[in-house]
Amino acid sequence: MNHEFAWDELELLWNANNFGAVHDWLGERWNHLIQSRPGGHEDPDAQFLQGLAFAALAFHFTQNHNQDGAALLSDDALAVLPKFVPAYRGVALDPILETLNTLRPQLDGLDCEADCPMQPFVFNKFEYRMTN
Repeated sequence: MNHEFAWDELELLWNANNFGAVHDWLGERWNHLIQSRPGGHEDPDAQFLQGLAFAALAFHFTQNHNQDGAALLSDDALAVLPKFVPAYRGVALDPILETLNTLRPQLDGLDCEADCPMQPFVFNKFEYRMTN
């Protein structure tokens, strides 16, 4: 069932630090899932994609002078993604959570429009393995 998510596409966007496009990619699939599956927002795949989208938007915001948004979305991602550790649908969560846990405390006390506290912005690469 991993083929429906085309993680290789997401990996290219994520690892290129194109988190705005990552968020859009995830949002399209999340929207489809909540409309097409009986569980809607409660569907585990939808929750997982939403958690990844929260992380991607936090990474995007911190690099684009929106530190309040980055903190809020980091908190949201950290509330959702640990439920799927160590991996979900072949996607490794530890690298994503490690980046979030490194970034989040650095956002405390920053002016909303401050520069990203991580210069340069260093993030763990997206990791997945194909499963049957």
